[in-house]
Amino acid sequence: MLPLSFHHVRGAAADLRQFVVDDLFRSRAALPGCLERLVVGELPAAQATDRGPQLTRLARRIAAPPVRREQPDVPRFQRARLDLNKGDTVSRIENEQARLTLNDTEQKLQELEAKVTSDVTANEADLAGKKRKREKALFDLQRAERGIQNLQLRAPAAGMVNVLTNYRASGPWGGQEVEFHEGDRAWPGAAIMELPDLTSVHLEARLDEADRGRLKVGQEATIRIEAIPGREFKATIERISVLAKVDYSSGWPPARNFELGLLLAEIDPKIRPGMSAVARIATDRIPDVVLVPSESIFQHDGRPIVYKLDGSDFVEQPVQITRRGKESAIVESGVAPGEKVATRKPAAEMIRRKR
Repeated sequence: MLPLSFHHVRGAAADLRQFVVDDLFRSRAALPGCLERLVVGELPAAQATDRGPQLTRLARRIAAPPVRREQPDVPRFQRARLDLNKGDTVSRIENEQARLTLNDTEQKLQELEAKVTSDVTANEADLAGKKRKREKALFDLQRAERGIQNLQLRAPAAGMVNVLTNYRASGPWGGQEVEFHEGDRAWPGAAIMELPDLTSVHLEARLDEADRGRLKVGQEATIRIEAIPGREFKATIERISVLAKVDYSSGWPPARNFELGLLLAEIDPKIRPGMSAVARIATDRIPDVVLVPSESIFQHDGRPIVYKLDGSDFVEQPVQITRRGKESAIVESGVAPGEKVATRKPAAEMIRRKR
């Protein structure tokens, strides 16, 4: 008989049982011999005595007429054996398929674990990058807030603000001075406004280089402010610049002037920063002389003359000049104190020459 396992049998169970019964009946011919051996005393008496009833029942079954059994169906038996072999083969294939499926599943699991690890690493790197961007954006915001705060300048004391001149707006060749306005582009170090201290009033003036050698710090001066007519203010020279600067506002060719600073000795509530004024500085004192404006002196035939008013006409009067400045000149002869002279040349029909 074939060694069979129950998990391999399945559909061939009925054929196997039929095969086992037929095989047992084919072997019954050997049983009388075994019984005869037991009867004649080949077994010990004690064993024969003990097994007597069993042997009696076995003898009766043997003596009974044999039951005829149909011969087993050989093709059916072979088909059952093939089915058994097929079941074994199918089980190996299924086992191999299961093993391959397990390996495939394990490979996919490893791939998924690697993908999860890679995604976690990528997410951590992305999170770190976003954190750095956030920190940079926060730093930029704080810097912008500090910049906005720096744009607000707070005066250390209360007072009146003086808006300064925007030299770049007046053009490269000078011209009319223009103050800073909202929307103008400034440059590093540009002075836009100033908060003057009105407890002391200073005058910034220009000094011609021809007069630089005749002035010194501490000299007295007289100041006339255009906004306050009919009044003169006493002042003293506070400083004189060491180097001359080109003044493009005076036209072409530009003049070279020294910066002159004067301090007013008295303060008037009407004085405001930015007002225009003229300073007169006495470089020398000469008693008992006649002064005429410098612009009233003209040249005729190589000699200085003035046009003196006589009624409704102007008389051409030669004069002798002792000393001449930028604004006035000392006349030794030709005019007397109190006489009026023209500061611009009159029309030809209004000039009367002396004979």
